[in-house]
Amino acid sequence: MNWFKQTLANAVGTQEPEYGPEAIRTVTAQAEKTPYTELTKDDLKWKAMQSTNVETQTFYAMSEEGKIVSLQMIYNNVAGMMTTCQLNVKLFDHKETGDPAVDHLWLSDPLENHGFDDDMKSFYADGVSIALNEAGDEIAFKSARNELGLINLVFKRVTPGFQVGENGTTYYGTDPENPWGEMRHRFWPRCTITGNVITPEKTYDFKGHGCFIHAIQGMKPHHAAAKWDFVTFQTPTYSAIMMEFTTPASYASTKVTVGGIAKDGEIISAGAHCTVKHPETKEDPETFWPEPITAEYQWEGKSKEGDFSAILKGPLGDRMDRIDILSHIPGVIKSLVGGVVGTRPYVYQFYNTPRDSLVLSIKNGDNPTVEEQGTFLSETSFVC
Repeated sequence: MNWFKQTLANAVGTQEPEYGPEAIRTVTAQAEKTPYTELTKDDLKWKAMQSTNVETQTFYAMSEEGKIVSLQMIYNNVAGMMTTCQLNVKLFDHKETGDPAVDHLWLSDPLENHGFDDDMKSFYADGVSIALNEAGDEIAFKSARNELGLINLVFKRVTPGFQVGENGTTYYGTDPENPWGEMRHRFWPRCTITGNVITPEKTYDFKGHGCFIHAIQGMKPHHAAAKWDFVTFQTPTYSAIMMEFTTPASYASTKVTVGGIAKDGEIISAGAHCTVKHPETKEDPETFWPEPITAEYQWEGKSKEGDFSAILKGPLGDRMDRIDILSHIPGVIKSLVGGVVGTRPYVYQFYNTPRDSLVLSIKNGDNPTVEEQGTFLSETSFVC
């Protein structure tokens, strides 16, 4: 009967019945035994599943001048019948008028003739190349898909990549041996960035730091998560990253949080003992979602120095953007979620630069507390 209910939900895109907490095996449980594992080159392979899924590679680059660009490659398959690929590029404060409605350069383009190299570690399409080097420590991202934003950036990791637990994956389904869905995240938390982004108005030098995330939602997006929180924080010395999702009621509104703190050459601490809080929110009168006003991100765990903790908290300031997801994703994904009652996906984005940044406070073993400012980007997403 559970299989029938799930199959029905998959076929018609409806919300799922409430299976309860026994229908999810979170990566948090893995992390109790193995807080994290370092990534190998093979861990960076595209999975390109032939069942319903959304697989993404997302890159965030933060220049020394305080500019931020996000790049996201979306690979989507619907029930093994149709595959689409979409490239999203967002350059924050492109025009600097102070009006988020017009400041940001947002490009969202479908891709044609997509494919992978023989070992599934690099992606290609007309006008786009995302290529992992032989050493497995550098990704070259090039795009001439849209002349409004030409991309030529190289992300070189300067610390090992990691996944929480043994494989970074949370599994969905009432039969542990045959899960019907999964959620997976793998991170390069700290990269040096070189290259540029060229617009008709200006060429932006993106020398600086950033991060890379490879994620898989191996089921319909609104079945996998009802809410998301993400933060990346890059300082001259440290990189902090955290990803949290909360499942729909189908899976007992289970919260899964993963993250870590790194510096050049070293993952200081990583695992699932992370928390995200928004002590203050306000109702958005247009969407009725609780828009964050303040945030508090905490990392707890162990390091080679002993007990480890870090905190990043404070006011978020005015939101930089609010994205109506359904207006910016491929139509085939939109068809999966757009007609489901209660599904209203929006992303609230906030960022600041070292001039007015939040402060990352780190306590590592018996060492004195260290504090650093940096460039901050957070996203809070509501799905259903």
